[in-house]
Amino acid sequence: MKVNVINKSSNPLPQYATIGSAGMDLRANLEQPVELGSLERCIIPTGLFIELPQGYEAQIRPRSGLAYKKGLSIPNAPGTIDSDYRGEIGVILVNLSKDTIQIEHGDRIAQMVIAKYEQIELNSSEYLAESDRGAGGFGSTGRT
Repeated sequence: MKVNVINKSSNPLPQYATIGSAGMDLRANLEQPVELGSLERCIIPTGLFIELPQGYEAQIRPRSGLAYKKGLSIPNAPGTIDSDYRGEIGVILVNLSKDTIQIEHGDRIAQMVIAKYEQIELNSSEYLAESDRGAGGFGSTGRT
């Protein structure tokens, strides 16, 4: 599937790192570095604008290396970019570490996964079909 993209940054277009990669790295598009203090949040622009086909979304997810090594994450993970959105992709980052983190132009800050979805029609009902699990949730299956 081909997706139209406008790149207003000086960074290369996102691409898959390996043949088995699900996500493409997004890079910061900054005029000057951004310092993110402990527990602070900010939106980092990417300079990218996409035109997804209807029935697809872009999921913006944290990069595991940044989360583990620096405590940098995405508070609304996964963030969703709808198929009818045409604005710039911005990534909400949060610093979960005790240290200030500096983000510079071109830094890989998140990954983008394209996923198919289907819209549903909700049907008001008085009951739901029984299942083995029932209403058990939040660890009720006994697995850790």
